[in-house]
Amino acid sequence: MIKVYFMPSCKDCIYVEPQIKDDPSFEIINIGEHVSNLKRFMALRDGNPVFEQAILKGNIGIPCFEFEDGTVTLSPEDVGLKSRPSGLSCSLDSKGC
Repeated sequence: MIKVYFMPSCKDCIYVEPQIKDDPSFEIINIGEHVSNLKRFMALRDGNPVFEQAILKGNIGIPCFEFEDGTVTLSPEDVGLKSRPSGLSCSLDSKGC
């Protein structure tokens, strides 16, 4: 199962969610729903080189996809999904949302 870390206020996440909603191969984890979900995401994000560019740009790094083997990607295409056409990511300064 692929874990998908997201927030419903993120436009990129909102675009991906309907693509995976009824697909049992994905587990949706809303990082804004409970602090334990946020901590889980932060533990994954902290120190993971996949997030370096996102962090440098002020982006959060969601949606984030974690494979069963622990591999992480920020690209919906890597898990067979489509990215939001604009390709922008949510950022802390709201420029990407």
